[in-house]
Amino acid sequence: MSPIIALLSGLLFAFGLGLAGMTAPARVIGFLDVQRWDPSLLFTMIGALIVMFTAWRIRARRERPLAGGSFPAAPPAKLDGRLVGGAALFGVGWGLSGFCPGPLLVSLGAGVDAALILVPSMLVGMGLHQVLEGRRRSEVLPATEPPL
Repeated sequence: MSPIIALLSGLLFAFGLGLAGMTAPARVIGFLDVQRWDPSLLFTMIGALIVMFTAWRIRARRERPLAGGSFPAAPPAKLDGRLVGGAALFGVGWGLSGFCPGPLLVSLGAGVDAALILVPSMLVGMGLHQVLEGRRRSEVLPATEPPL
């Protein structure tokens, strides 16, 4: 049942991104342009915050997910250089390309030419992160403890 729920959730998310126009880089760049600001992305973000606030409230009252298994652990609440650097890198990529990962994948599925270049670039960046993260963890963790 879980793969079906994941598929349906992904399709709903993709539909919402397309409906909100978030697959159009001009919409994102218009939001970031202070001279000709397009506030439509702000309304999408507010809608997402409402959905996530509601989801976290429901999750707090449940012992386990509807589809079984367990909830993932909450991320650490600390603000550090890695988080700020990653957010800055994400923001720069988002501002330069007009895509964040979700709309980029939807655009790839729709056959948008720019996505054919950006998705492989994103995958290379994710792979590089995995390599660097593996090195960092092996330097931080004692040799007797297996990496996470």
